[in-house]
Amino acid sequence: MTSQMISSLPSASAAGTWQLGDLTVNRLGFGAMRLTGTGPFDIGVPRDRGQSIAVVRRAVELGVNHVDTAAFYFSALRSANELINSALSSGADDVVVTTKVGPGRQADGEWWWAEPAQLRGQVEENLRQLGRDRLDVVNLRIKGKAVEPMLERFAALAELREAGLIRHLGLSNVSVEQLAAAREVAPVVCVQNRFGVGATVEQRAVLHACGEAGIAFVPFFAIAGQGREEGPAAAEELAVTEIAAAHEASAAQVRLAWTLAQGPHVLAIPGTGNPEHLVQNVAAGALRLSEAELARLDAI
Repeated sequence: MTSQMISSLPSASAAGTWQLGDLTVNRLGFGAMRLTGTGPFDIGVPRDRGQSIAVVRRAVELGVNHVDTAAFYFSALRSANELINSALSSGADDVVVTTKVGPGRQADGEWWWAEPAQLRGQVEENLRQLGRDRLDVVNLRIKGKAVEPMLERFAALAELREAGLIRHLGLSNVSVEQLAAAREVAPVVCVQNRFGVGATVEQRAVLHACGEAGIAFVPFFAIAGQGREEGPAAAEELAVTEIAAAHEASAAQVRLAWTLAQGPHVLAIPGTGNPEHLVQNVAAGALRLSEAELARLDAI
């Protein structure tokens, strides 16, 4: 991929498609976490509302038809769900919106975790904010690795699916064991786990389990990599930088291209509130790394 190619109008369709149940989505999607503020879960200075709405609409224009959000994505005066609702109100009926429940946030930003009986309230909150009668996909975000507490919550969501409030169910932050147990309760169309260059053996095991079952694997923090809190390791940074230079691409684009190369069932949901970064992220769907480059990144 040359700089000329990157600057041309990209399309999310270049990454190919996958199924979320009966819903077909382009593998290059959009994450809404950074729509509301300068940082994730920022309750300080909000982003410009008009720009955030424009970014979502621009994403759809570039072929994005899979948007990931949550009711707990908010900052002072801004709600990601409301921004998406406003951005998609003029059409884009084919855009699949995936949301998450389990965690919740108070107005001051303090976190809490829903009990099984509280999940209906979280689902209804997402319905209100998104202006929908049914949610396309709801991911249950898990806290901890215990199976039984997860099953209680997943069963509660399965009841809401049967009631028609949810079309499809997914999981987030789960182990192979939890995924297998949940599938005994109800169909799982996607798993959203942390994954990027430098992924651990456990993280790769979940990716492979999803591939074997035909379940979409949707990494978060794919651009940031494993060292998000302390910065990427030197070897990782060097490899990504050198490969990016060879393709006249950005480091973020290389990380996204590597992510998509992990399997046809792997989706990417890079998030941004910056229009220029959006175009670059979508363009990464057309970047193809060589076998040697993929092997170098896999070895980290």
